[in-house]
Amino acid sequence: MASPIRVLVSSDVMNDQTPPADSPAIYTVSRLAEEAKQLLDHGFPMLWVEGECSNLTRPRSGHLYLTLKDGDAQVRAAMFRNRNRLLRFQPQEGTQVLARVRVSLYVPRGDFQLIVEHMEPAGDGALRRAFEALKARLEAEGLFRDEHKGALPRMPRRIGVITSATGAAVRDVCQVLQRRFPALAVLIYPVRVQGDGAGEEIATAIHRASTRAEVDALLVTRGGGSLEDLWAFNEEGVARAIYDCLLPVVSAVGHETDVTIADLVADVRAPTPSAGAEALSPDGNALLREFGQRERQLSELMERRLSRYQERQRELSRRLHNQHPGRRLQERSQRLDEFEARLTQAQRGRLENAGTRLAHASQRLRQCDPRLLVGQRRERVQALRARLAQAGRHAVGHERDRLATLVRTLESVSPLATVQRGYAILRDESEGCVIRHIEHVDDGERVRARVSNGELLCRVEGRETRTDPLASKASETNNGTSAEDTSSNDL
Repeated sequence: MASPIRVLVSSDVMNDQTPPADSPAIYTVSRLAEEAKQLLDHGFPMLWVEGECSNLTRPRSGHLYLTLKDGDAQVRAAMFRNRNRLLRFQPQEGTQVLARVRVSLYVPRGDFQLIVEHMEPAGDGALRRAFEALKARLEAEGLFRDEHKGALPRMPRRIGVITSATGAAVRDVCQVLQRRFPALAVLIYPVRVQGDGAGEEIATAIHRASTRAEVDALLVTRGGGSLEDLWAFNEEGVARAIYDCLLPVVSAVGHETDVTIADLVADVRAPTPSAGAEALSPDGNALLREFGQRERQLSELMERRLSRYQERQRELSRRLHNQHPGRRLQERSQRLDEFEARLTQAQRGRLENAGTRLAHASQRLRQCDPRLLVGQRRERVQALRARLAQAGRHAVGHERDRLATLVRTLESVSPLATVQRGYAILRDESEGCVIRHIEHVDDGERVRARVSNGELLCRVEGRETRTDPLASKASETNNGTSAEDTSSNDL
């Protein structure tokens, strides 16, 4: 493994090879990046950043990587799985968002980046910034401290409800109180819960209830809505009215995920109006049962244990935060996502190459398919068989014609043809040779005469010589031909 690159900072001349003893320390790139990261982590507080989303990626790890940009600059950001699971909307390419971020540095690449802790659409940005500003100011004044929060009465006789008289929240509260403790009296202070002037009405109702002291506790509540709908409960006048109220106050505004300034100042925050009614009303059934006291003792014991566990958890959280294992895990997870992307790309390339090779091999296999070769050979055999049959027929016909020609030729020169015309062939009986001239036989000698269907045994009684030249010539010719044909036939 190669040695890390070292950065040397010196004001001496370049040809001086050995730094003096008082020269600056030599940093490795890793050390420089780590210290820069520490400076960024601790040098910037938690910030709100507004910008446009781009380059959104969601790997299988569950993290969210994006770029926040405006018209002049852009910066990379990462929102890890444990935070983006709390998102109440899905950011898209081009979405204008408001993000609560930590400034940091991704050491493996040396990239400046933002760690997103919370994100919301930028439409609520102005209200959200006003909310955060008021929250920070009131928190600095101590309005949210636990020592200013009073305990709720265990057995209230009457509770006051500050809400809209026609809203769903008051119906939910009355239903819960009727179910849990019907003997509990309810006094409603009707107010507007949204719109212009709603905050002033809520603050006035709180002051009136505190001054009159006609109830044992107050429930400030309304149903859910957007940040703008709930803004009356985020006004400073309402917060200071709750803080100055002499009665215990339970705030139950919106749904469980909605948090208002009133929730933070009140003695108790309930997630819903129904939960607020439950927090203020005793359980009548539990009071009627014998083991109610034991249940309360067990509840107190569990609360103490839970308090100890919470304190231990806070201590462990502080230690965990100081050692930054979560941040290191986030960086390792981010780097793992990069390796996963590179691995996926490499696997995709290998699969494409394998697919190309498979297609080529399949094509070659189809060309070498024995069934195709057998079909081609079968067609060739059939063609050769047809050619052989045609050649055989042609050769037989040719030989048949040639044989017929030879037969005709043989018949034309055969002495048998001459015999068929009435001639005879004479042979010497003793020697068997053909008699060509009358000088070849004597009177009284026995000869054989060959005719068309057999032989005749003859005896020579006499001899007569012809003097006609033509007859003599014809006789010689016929005798010569018969002799040659007979000789040929004997052969």
